[in-house]
Formats: sequence, structure tokens, C-alpha cells
Amino acid sequence: MVKTTPLPRMGLGMAALGRPGYINLDRATVFGTEGRTVETMQDAANQVMDRLFESVDHPWLDCARSYGLSERFVGEYLRSHNVAPDKVYVSSKWGYTYVADWRVSLDSPDAKHEVKDHSTENFLKQVQESSDHLGEYIDLYQIHSATFDSGILEDSRAHQALATCRKERGWKIGLSVSGVQQDEILRSARKVQASNDEEGKLLFDSVQCTFNLLEQRPAAALREASAAGMDIIIKEGLANGRVLRHPRVLEYADKLECQPDQLALGYILAQDFAPRVLSGAVSVDHLASNLKALQIANQLQSDPALMEEIGQACKMESEEYWSERAALSWN
Repeated sequence: MVKTTPLPRMGLGMAALGRPGYINLDRATVFGTEGRTVETMQDAANQVMDRLFESVDHPWLDCARSYGLSERFVGEYLRSHNVAPDKVYVSSKWGYTYVADWRVSLDSPDAKHEVKDHSTENFLKQVQESSDHLGEYIDLYQIHSATFDSGILEDSRAHQALATCRKERGWKIGLSVSGVQQDEILRSARKVQASNDEEGKLLFDSVQCTFNLLEQRPAAALREASAAGMDIIIKEGLANGRVLRHPRVLEYADKLECQPDQLALGYILAQDFAPRVLSGAVSVDHLASNLKALQIANQLQSDPALMEEIGQACKMESEEYWSERAALSWN
């Protein structure tokens, strides 16, 4: 039986807290340039999780096998604080393996921090690893960055394994998407069924997609998915920090008398496809500010003309957006 834990509107993504390096801008302002040991990163993660649990009624934490030690950090935090599984929402992902050996940056620009493998064998390996760290807490398990090239959307054996996971473990099954083809991948994923599942039952309950003030291309596909009953999760709402430097975002935030991060996340929360949004906060102050986005969302929903104006003023071409993201350095 699938768990029926309530679905929080905002959660904490662990991509930038579970490992020493990531592509978000200006990480040195929080972590400095040296000394990002496992212990110091876990302490930083614990502080942000403390604030999350203090601030919301039903906390939500999002991990991945490739987010360094994120699953370990979250699992140890929840168990050490005696958090009951029905008092927290936890999502994680499989499909990438972290290979950076706890380094901020690698010697070669072509070296990879994480390696992709969407095979059934890797799923079976990683689902057990995730279960070891978080098993009783997991509500949603997602394919990490599903693409046409990886073959996961056509792999019937993998689909059967995912459907079996849902039946046996009670976890919902989702996928995350990235890149210019996010909308096309989502539309294809919505057709996938597993041969060992109930007739007519779709495999994916949820999608985690990049959508923000700069990258708005997936909006139509997200509306379609939401209308069909899919859980919509938005990642990279601040575009890895680029939104916070955008002159029009700064201009409109000043007009609304709020912080740029609150405007950016509020714009997403106000969308008509009923999204849930992940904060990528790495400090207590960042998280506290991000959570105020719910108030800005209410303001924007009450003024659709202003919301449309802001969106039109800030959006980029999708190809340009993803090209710029690919050029970001691990720091």
C-alpha cells in the first residue's frame, strides 16, 4: 500500500548540502574555500534541517544517491531526533553515482562528479542503498534525470522493477527531468506503463522539473501533467543562483518589497499547475528567506497581470538557459 503522507508545498533539496562541491554560485560565502569535511558539511546540513523542522508543520527533504552523503545525513538526522515516518516527507533518486571522492573540484574539466547509469541492475543496487539509509522514511523514489538517450523510458525490465518497488515498498515512483527537452521527456514518460502493473495504471506518480523565472519552457507540459493528476515538483527555482543577479528580478523584488529569492520562488508557487517547490538553501538564513515565498505567491495570484509581466520580463530562451548552466563551475 502506498503511503499517504501529506504533500508539503515547500521542501529542502539536499543537492548543495550533501557534498562539498556543487554548481550553485557563491558557495564560498557560506562554506569558505577550505575545510569542507564530512563533519562540517553534516553540521551545516543539520543546522538547516533544524530550522526546517522548526518552521513548517510537515517537513520535506529531497535527496539522491549522487548528492554525496545526503541520504546518510538525512537518515541519521531523522533517527537521532526520533522523527516518526509519518511526520516527515522524504523523496530520493537513483540513477547517478557520486564519484568525486569528497572533493570540491576535480583536476580535469572533463572529469565527472557523478556517473549516470539507468540500468535495471543499477536500480536494484541503488534502491537497496537508499533503503539502508532512509527506508522507513521514503515516500517517493525518482529516476534521476531521465532522458531519451539513457533508454529508461523504453526499458520494460526497469519499468517492471519500478512497479514492483511501488507495490512491495509502498513508495510512489517519479522521475526528474533536465535540459531543453524536459517537456518532451515528460510527455513521453506520462505514457509509460509496466506490464506487471494494474492494466491502465501509469508508472510515474510524480515529476521533478526545472522551472523558474528564467526557464519557463516546460509550463505547458507541467499543466498537462498536473491536470492528469501527476504530482509536480520544481527544482532549481533560483537557477543555481543566477536569478538572484538578474536585473529585472531585482527590480520587481524592490517593487514588491521582498527579497529576490522570495519573488523567484513565489512566482513558481503561484503557477496554475499546483507545483511543490524545493529550496536549495545551504544556511539557516537562506531557508528562512525562501520559506517566505508562500506569502509572495499569494500576492502574485491576486494580481495576474503583474505576474504575467514579471514572467515575460525575465524569461530566457531555453537553449541559452541550459548552455549557461552547463558552463557553471563546481565550487
